[in-house]
Amino acid sequence: MWRIVAGVVLSGVCAVAQSNIEVLQVQGNVYMMAGAGGNITVQVGDNGVFVVDTGLGPASDRVIAEIRKLSRKPLKYVVNTDFHEDHTGGNEAFSREGGTSTVVNIVNTPGSSASATVKVVGHEAILDKMSASVNGKPARPSLAWPTDTYFSEGKEYFFNGESIQILPQPKAITDGDSLVYFRKSDVVATGDVYMTTGYPKIDLQNGGSIQGVLDSLNRILDITIPAHHEEGGTMVIPGHGRISDEADVMEYRDMVTIIRDRVRAMAKKGMTLAQVKAARPTMDYDGLYDLPQSAADEFVETVYRSLGEGK
Repeated sequence: MWRIVAGVVLSGVCAVAQSNIEVLQVQGNVYMMAGAGGNITVQVGDNGVFVVDTGLGPASDRVIAEIRKLSRKPLKYVVNTDFHEDHTGGNEAFSREGGTSTVVNIVNTPGSSASATVKVVGHEAILDKMSASVNGKPARPSLAWPTDTYFSEGKEYFFNGESIQILPQPKAITDGDSLVYFRKSDVVATGDVYMTTGYPKIDLQNGGSIQGVLDSLNRILDITIPAHHEEGGTMVIPGHGRISDEADVMEYRDMVTIIRDRVRAMAKKGMTLAQVKAARPTMDYDGLYDLPQSAADEFVETVYRSLGEGK
């Protein structure tokens, strides 16, 4: 059973602990793992293992076991697309598995270096939030923190024979979101700026905005190129849900745009939030995205407040 907490999609610990991890090859040497909270992207090759997001903590052992079925090479990089626990909950376990500057795994293979370490990569805002105690909630363990951060420019890597771009998306779901583009495999991991399981879960308290989400969706559409008859081509791994292509993202972008415009038009007429909700500006999309049932009202309220704050 999914529940919403402060705009973040979380699952019950018991459900995650018992769920199966589904592994799907997307294309090239990139795989998607589902069932651990947020989707996890894994790239494997001769240089090692590159991971985007780590899911919820209780699923970490099973996720790492599935990764080891794909590759026994060292875990080298973990990238977080935002700070929410359905994308970073496994960071501590992955740091212990890969080794960090404080937890070093000794390598005994002849010809290898004396130790192996993993870089946990994330926007500077992710480190700020993980390392701080907020509203009585303690800071996350230091092993979960990014060890390699960036701000406005993002990062670029060449790993396992392909170029990888980490593209910051300012003020989208949060103020620390990123897209990760595997250029040779032609796969984009989007985090929660795009998902097929519901309306965007914009976290206004942590710097998110409706316009930032739309800007990010349009950035995904700038990257993606369809194959025949607008299907296939660049593959898209959403934060939650099924593997997609450009047409899927375009439909989602259009839905978010239409609802944004409807809410804005109602607000300009002087309608209150209660009146806007009662008008049901999401009605023709609720059959696809109103999951759980209260999600539509929450999304409308988020859009209304985001527009009111001038974002």
